[in-house]
Amino acid sequence: MSDLKFDNRFLRDLPGDPREGGGVRQVHGAAWSRVDPAPVRAPRVLAVSREMLSTLGLDERDAADPAFAEVFGGNALLPGMQPYASNYGGHQFGHWAGQLGDGRAITLGETVNAAGERWELQLKGAGPTPYSRTADGRAVLRSSIREFLCSEAMHHLGVPTTRALSLVATGEDVVRDMFYDGHAAPEPGAVVCRVAPSFMRFGHFELPPSRGDAPLLRALVDFCIRRDFPHIDADSPNAVSNWFGEICERTAVMVGHWMRVGFVHGVMNTDNMSVLGLTIDYGPYGWIDDYDPDWTPNTTDAQRRRYRFGQQPAVAYWNLGRLASALAALDPDVAPLQAGLARFVEAYEQAERDNAVRKLGLGRFREGDVELMEALLAWMRGAEVDMTLFFRGLIDVDPAAPDLAPLHDAFYDEAKREAGEPALREWLGRYAARVADVDPARRRGQMREANPRYVLRNYLAQQVIDRATAGDASGIEELLDVMRRPYDDQPGREAYAQRRPDWARHMAGCSMLSCSS
Repeated sequence: MSDLKFDNRFLRDLPGDPREGGGVRQVHGAAWSRVDPAPVRAPRVLAVSREMLSTLGLDERDAADPAFAEVFGGNALLPGMQPYASNYGGHQFGHWAGQLGDGRAITLGETVNAAGERWELQLKGAGPTPYSRTADGRAVLRSSIREFLCSEAMHHLGVPTTRALSLVATGEDVVRDMFYDGHAAPEPGAVVCRVAPSFMRFGHFELPPSRGDAPLLRALVDFCIRRDFPHIDADSPNAVSNWFGEICERTAVMVGHWMRVGFVHGVMNTDNMSVLGLTIDYGPYGWIDDYDPDWTPNTTDAQRRRYRFGQQPAVAYWNLGRLASALAALDPDVAPLQAGLARFVEAYEQAERDNAVRKLGLGRFREGDVELMEALLAWMRGAEVDMTLFFRGLIDVDPAAPDLAPLHDAFYDEAKREAGEPALREWLGRYAARVADVDPARRRGQMREANPRYVLRNYLAQQVIDRATAGDASGIEELLDVMRRPYDDQPGREAYAQRRPDWARHMAGCSMLSCSS
């Protein structure tokens, strides 16, 4: 680990809080506050990402060194590390929330690897910061396992995402009220080391103009372009509009991937949106089991369902509108920002076309393909069909002479399967006509690359959490290893590719989740 080299530009190039250490406070005129992780009693490594280790120039021998647990549990620092929490605001569930900041995330520093890539190392659950409000800055094991696994699972699915390096148990309990019903209880604590080229969020750029601080906004924008978007000429008069347009496009691409694999973020507040177009902040997320665009895994969102699966593209656009409003403080001419929002619409429409072509194996896009997909999705909703299993099973259906057996395991209700079969056969007739001139091998290959066999279903994660809470953490690595090859058939691992069992339909952690962590 001594070979890790740090170049902490966020601290070096942006103004900081003159006061160091904890103590909850409003921080004005500063992008960050210096704060050290709070030590824990007995840090112990539960899991590591060997891919992320390699990217950073480390290996599993480093992870086995007791010093690794000390550093990534929050008890020690390496030379060059300069811990801090960053300052940002955000809109939460559609309402401006003011200053938020890293309430339980502490960045250790920015390391540059041998390939010249910049990676920010951030501990989540490492103790209080000036932005912790009424919280303790800690995280529980259950949510930490979910974040560690999902960060890496999304990467292997090909979804733009932040990454995870390690999961460390703290040896200490954290008290949480999981269901917000007045029954708080102690739970095992843990720390995740999250990794990304940048953790800058929409909310970083929303807070300064809300306070009338145009100089800090300008400094943040200029810094982000120069560090994270070096291909954009920061000195060009069009720098901000080009930068915003690229954020819009990246966001559209990211959400398009969410919709392709059936991922529901669950809490798309603007402080949970990355300007790099990376999936960030894995909290009450979930994967669609039976296809339902109105489903949300977040108990806090159960009534309004603002962040439901089918609403995610619209919410992303709304969030970008809030970012545009913040950036308008730099220039009264909003036309370039409106052009950026139009770029989102165009990019997302392209993502929809790509998803239809790839998931159905259509070869290349033709007019009517999106409508063909929409008709199928409408049928799937009514038939209570498992999204992942259906699309994977469709690979093995011959549209010209359909035997529906490969699809049977995708249904949650036998009566609905039988009732829906005539409409499905009618759709398959349309599908057969569309792919008549597509080579069958090409169709199946295209579909295999777009439709995963394995996704991180909530019930699978909960089974691993239950084992780890009982003292057996081996399930974390077992499940992660399956998720490393989500598009491959993995003989002997069929249990990880089954539809949600009935017992998990309404079970806590397997259907709905709270933000409590």
